Amino acid sequence: MSQKNVLFIVIDQLRADTLFGSLSKYVDLPNLRAFMENATTFERHYSVTNPCGPSRASLLSGQYAMNHRSIRNASPLRHDTPNVATEMRKSGYLPMLFGYTDTAQDPRVHDANDPALTSYEMPMHGFAEMVEMRSDESYPWRAYLKEKGYDLPDNYKDEHYKPVAQDETLKINDPAFYKAKDSDTAFLTDACLKELSVRTDQNWFAHLTYIRPHPPLVAPEPYNKMYDPADLPDPARLESQEAEQALHPFFAPCHASQTAESFVNGFDGLEATDEVIQTMRAVYLGLATEVDAHIGRIIDFLKETGQWDTTLLVITADHGEMLGDRHSWGKQTIYDAAYHTPLIIRDPDSPQGHGRRIAKPTESVSLTPTILDWVGQDIPDSMDGRPLTPFLKGECPNWPDYSVSELDYGNPVKPTKWQEALGLPANQCNLSIFRGSRYTLVHFNGGLPPLLFDRQGEGEMRNLAKEPIMAPVLLEMTQQLLSHRMTHADQSLATSVITSEGPKRGKRHEMT
Repeated sequence: MSQKNVLFIVIDQLRADTLFGSLSKYVDLPNLRAFMENATTFERHYSVTNPCGPSRASLLSGQYAMNHRSIRNASPLRHDTPNVATEMRKSGYLPMLFGYTDTAQDPRVHDANDPALTSYEMPMHGFAEMVEMRSDESYPWRAYLKEKGYDLPDNYKDEHYKPVAQDETLKINDPAFYKAKDSDTAFLTDACLKELSVRTDQNWFAHLTYIRPHPPLVAPEPYNKMYDPADLPDPARLESQEAEQALHPFFAPCHASQTAESFVNGFDGLEATDEVIQTMRAVYLGLATEVDAHIGRIIDFLKETGQWDTTLLVITADHGEMLGDRHSWGKQTIYDAAYHTPLIIRDPDSPQGHGRRIAKPTESVSLTPTILDWVGQDIPDSMDGRPLTPFLKGECPNWPDYSVSELDYGNPVKPTKWQEALGLPANQCNLSIFRGSRYTLVHFNGGLPPLLFDRQGEGEMRNLAKEPIMAPVLLEMTQQLLSHRMTHADQSLATSVITSEGPKRGKRHEMT
């Protein structure tokens, strides 16, 4: 039997417009762009939720957040949730994890003293953690740096990602204390390539997850000053943060929850001036270029070892990043920049899909079903996403003209700034985003007013929800959102029927 490998790469917090959009002209990503010419690119691909833990729960389980309910970092994922690792094992693959999945464990199946219950960064069940690379720990990388002779900071979490001053004044774009060849990105790539180098005679499945360009924003030379802040475009935003906050009650606590200061270490009281913002954006783009360089090494390895045409290669991001747009940072907001991610897939068996660009809207819940479909593994009924395989084969399938994302911004244990400002319980601090063929609806729970944007007009810069003429559009889209939610309620067992002849299973994903 011919070799059939899968390499699933997730880049943390990479915006889609670094590859196609407003930032693409200002950042050098030669390997990803070359890969696009030999793969299928999905230009309107969206994460169905964020931040990291929930987005990866959806990526790997194929479920919307409304079904898996691991809705915030540290919200446990049910221990019996099928995911790409559990299902790939059924096809004889060892699901190798290089990096992290940010999965909080189900406390019902662990003793209270189990260390697995002290971190939300544990690996998802089913994966074989080949090298631990969690943002709060990363012991193998730290041991590697120590072996290389680096003087490690005492406080890893706060000091490890702090730039090193080159003169009397510490600057945001000063370099990291480690060299580029020893960075976390380089170390993780080395570990992956080392392991795969001795598996060239077998089928393998590897999930490689880069933490960059996720903050804290600090880069090794030369990536720290690769881009001149003065050359970058201004963020997309209204004239002031106050003007942004006047749009909706959601935004004031949103701005307070994630500030520019929280994106860097060593700059207490940092004021988000235009110069500071552009410098941070430049470091972010430098980190993205560093990741691109190492993805180039991965692609070279596949070609040099004769596995380029036997490997399904999937490259995406878990979610986006505001990066100063709308006077916002991070991803816990409602705008496209926080959800629109790159998705590039190369199916070696389908050259007719190579170089193709897909304009249909797609969602992160489709990636695990796509991988399972490619290896010939049955897709569990719990998975909400449909395989993207027809697109990879050059076909034009009947496909929805919308995408949906969700966000939970409450916390049942420690109230968030939204809960404090809005006076809402955690289970009402949530929203849904419905991106239709023309309009985008943001529906808020808790009695908050909706937002409505016209992508053929001023887009996200103008809220149309209060305009009387838009009432029919608002009603229709709200009905569509409700229908979507009803259609995609948990189907884990709903497609099965117990009969006198035993259980019978129907088909969930037939297109109509």
